[in-house]
Amino acid sequence: MRLIFFLLILVVSMLPGHAQVTKIMGTVINAVTGEPIPFVNLYFEGTSIGATSGFEGQYAIETFSPGDSLTASYVGYISKSTKITPKIFQRVDFALEPDNILLEEVVILPGENPAEVLLRKVIENKEINNKKEFDAFEYEVYTKVQFDANNITESLQDRKLLKPFNFIFNYMDTSTLNGKAYLPVFLSETMSEIYYRRNPKENLEIIVASKLSGVENESITQFLGDLNSNVNIYDNYITLFQKNFVSPIANFGLSFYKYYLVDSMYINNQWCYHLMFKPRRKQELTFSGTFWVHDSTYAIKQVEMEMARDMNLNFVSAGMIRQEYSLIDGKYWMLTKDYLMGDFNLTKKSRTIGVYGHRSTSSKNFVFNEPRDDDFYKSPVSVIVEEDAMEKDDLYWGIARHDSLTSREKGIYEMIDSIKSIPIFETYLDLGYMLINGYYIWGNFELGPYYKLLSFNAIEGARFRLGGQTSNKFSNKLMIDGHIAYGTKDRRFKFGLGFLYMLNTNPRRALSGSYLYDMVQLGQSQDAFSQENFFAVFFRRNPANKLSMLERYKIAYEHEWVQGFSNTFSLSHRKLFPVGDSRFIVYPEEGVAMVEDNIISTEIGIKARWAHKERYILGEFTRITIGTKYPIFEVLYGYGIPSVFRSEYEYHRLQLQMKQWFNVFSIGWSKYILEAGKIWGILPYPLLKLQPANETFLFDEFAYNLMNYYEFINDQYISIYYTHHFDGFFLNHVPLMRKLKWRGVIHGRALLGSMSKENESYSEFPGKQIDMTIPYYEAGVGVENIFKFIRVDVIWRLNYRDTNNPRNFGVFISAAFSF
Repeated sequence: MRLIFFLLILVVSMLPGHAQVTKIMGTVINAVTGEPIPFVNLYFEGTSIGATSGFEGQYAIETFSPGDSLTASYVGYISKSTKITPKIFQRVDFALEPDNILLEEVVILPGENPAEVLLRKVIENKEINNKKEFDAFEYEVYTKVQFDANNITESLQDRKLLKPFNFIFNYMDTSTLNGKAYLPVFLSETMSEIYYRRNPKENLEIIVASKLSGVENESITQFLGDLNSNVNIYDNYITLFQKNFVSPIANFGLSFYKYYLVDSMYINNQWCYHLMFKPRRKQELTFSGTFWVHDSTYAIKQVEMEMARDMNLNFVSAGMIRQEYSLIDGKYWMLTKDYLMGDFNLTKKSRTIGVYGHRSTSSKNFVFNEPRDDDFYKSPVSVIVEEDAMEKDDLYWGIARHDSLTSREKGIYEMIDSIKSIPIFETYLDLGYMLINGYYIWGNFELGPYYKLLSFNAIEGARFRLGGQTSNKFSNKLMIDGHIAYGTKDRRFKFGLGFLYMLNTNPRRALSGSYLYDMVQLGQSQDAFSQENFFAVFFRRNPANKLSMLERYKIAYEHEWVQGFSNTFSLSHRKLFPVGDSRFIVYPEEGVAMVEDNIISTEIGIKARWAHKERYILGEFTRITIGTKYPIFEVLYGYGIPSVFRSEYEYHRLQLQMKQWFNVFSIGWSKYILEAGKIWGILPYPLLKLQPANETFLFDEFAYNLMNYYEFINDQYISIYYTHHFDGFFLNHVPLMRKLKWRGVIHGRALLGSMSKENESYSEFPGKQIDMTIPYYEAGVGVENIFKFIRVDVIWRLNYRDTNNPRNFGVFISAAFSF
């Protein structure tokens, strides 16, 4: 992926080029009034190739077989033709003269819109025409994914930094989506076999061949097949970029779209009706486009639609979906051609460099209702890459491809190889990697992260840190990491060392071990802003004087049994030291106080995690989840082993968690986190449940933002967090807010916990502990998408407002990048 990043920033010029495909785009207007004319038929003389102008008079045509001239024809206007130059991009606009022939008077009586009649027929027949209703099916699919850099400006052409790469501009082309010139920078092809069974439900994809331009990591192959990104026009909502777009044939489509019956004609010897549609309101997640409906089955034959241009969506300037369905075996309508395209840009201004993303698929060789044996579907992963998938030669691809590559597409592979052979390429690549990940690659090592080189806290004063890890050049199986730090105030060295050994990447099987001797903040959430970050000092609302010194040995083994279900087995030995003015005081007997120099524990743990159909982006050592629509369950059990490595405590610890992210119709999306836990045993307070608190001005979704560290400590508890993001559902209807494209958020959190009398009397706590007779509540509202990535929240503490001098109201800021 580093290569793709490099190519997307290596864009410096806009030079003309030749393509095999003839690309035409333009508009049709009234020659007298200048107003756009929708529904105009545009076609090549002597062919069946053509298009229909949209609601703003716009049209676009791409074809390998153009005629000599293009004609624009519409009732009430004089038809007009113009000569076409094949195999290049060209813009052709038409200005049609009104036909002044007088017609006899026609009386039009009110009646039902015929387009709406057809729409209802389509909706009534959804279950019959939707491919999900088979007992089983299988087919072959060819998938092509391409990324292009667009909005390339001439002002960058002469930059000396990029002079060695000027040859890449021979591969320039122009898009008919919005007329932008673009440079292809990445191309992948996959041949897959898809297998589906309804009961018990199974989805399996076997990738038999894969070809990627310039990418050595074969694990990316599994994300370039068919199963990971399907769009089903028959669903009420089409999920793109984690947002719910309303399908034009949704059961409630009439509430979101206006429909027009435009034409009817034969398509592949099947009589079809042509409907066009557009959104009823501004800035909703909808489409504008056209679809063809088969006259007797009311199945969708073709659909072509663009995302609403004024939609409240970040980083996506435009998007288009084009699909074709074929009647297989005379009775099954199946998706045989599928094309998705997006124009990604930081802003919608034409002067900034952006990226086109394309994905096209072609499907054939369908087999219905012939399920395989149960053993065939048994696989720990839903996508299998055959061992020789990356080794197929050009002869294989020439035969296997469903569609031939254009000369420019073929040239992408050659272009990538040429770029990689230039010595300065690796230097640019490493600098880009450092900017994004914080590490500088130095041979077999990665030094960093740079933002932790210097930080400040009340215990250590100025903290200097050097760290690093082995790079993929060292090994793609073993990664070793470590750091050393020194504080100018406490004058102590701290350090850590660890390793991660990958036994298998997918399904994930990994062995890890670590040693740590360093400062930690107990009671922080998993998502807290790191105390080691240089910028942490600017966002603290209290001095960082509640740190502890931790010495820890840990070894763990992670085993993913099937996709989404895994166990992690761990053994850890911890020695916790007080620092500064803090002390660990315990009462082993009533009235007898003992000051502990440290608290020693040894724990064996097992974690189970179940995330049905969760998808990931894989690296050699890490993987990033891209989510699942199903709940995620986690169970964590730990047993404190006494008298092992001088461990002083015996206990049992159990934690249960369920969380889920989901879209809510057309009014945004929600997320909840439900957690419960219990600890059995008499323990000092650092080994109990320290409820996650936040003493910064940065919003933390996994913490109680108005709670101080150590304020609530429990040995049994239950908590819930819920948030809803409206995605502009309300603010889009306020004129000023509509222009700013801000979005509203609400959230709330509740906690109910307790502590046994034994634990309450065993420790001396840092601050007065609150007896929770009722749940603790926090609630807040926020505005996000300020300048596309800033979020501001105001939060209220609803109870326990008078104990420990709490903060009952706060304003928090955070950065959140989302579409």
